[in-house]
Amino acid sequence: MKTTLYLVRHGETFDNVNRIMQGQTQGQLNPTGIQQAEEVALRMADAPIDAVVSSDLRRAIATAEIIARPHGLPVVTTPLLRERDWGSFTGRYIPDLKDEKWPSDIETLDQLQSRACLFMDFVRESYAGQHVVAVGHGIINKAIQSVFFHKEMKDVKPMANAEIRILEL
Repeated sequence: MKTTLYLVRHGETFDNVNRIMQGQTQGQLNPTGIQQAEEVALRMADAPIDAVVSSDLRRAIATAEIIARPHGLPVVTTPLLRERDWGSFTGRYIPDLKDEKWPSDIETLDQLQSRACLFMDFVRESYAGQHVVAVGHGIINKAIQSVFFHKEMKDVKPMANAEIRILEL
């Protein structure tokens, strides 16, 4: 029996708009991000959802809580869905990073994809045969899809804020 995973990226944040590398900072949804989450909740209101899982970062939790509300479900958090750890690039203005040498304290793609595998194992084991909404972040969601589809990270299309992709695990 397959588990349906509705993979969602959190709504837009103030740092998204300001092009700040958020990484594993908490972040905060802006009014557009709240509206995006409400639109996802409305689109998914009649979907068969058994569980809502979220990154333990505030911007993802806020999105997940809005999506879970029509279903009366609690939000389960996990650090496995956290965004990539950008190390000393965290909090920096993204355009300024273009030509900089990457520091050694950034989470590697291998580490990120390993975490993505652990997350998918967690979902398969904890929610076998169920319909699960998982609210994460742009890069971890890309890593999950990379592992699931056996593609290079660069070959996975980035997700927009509040975008939904469906995986059958």
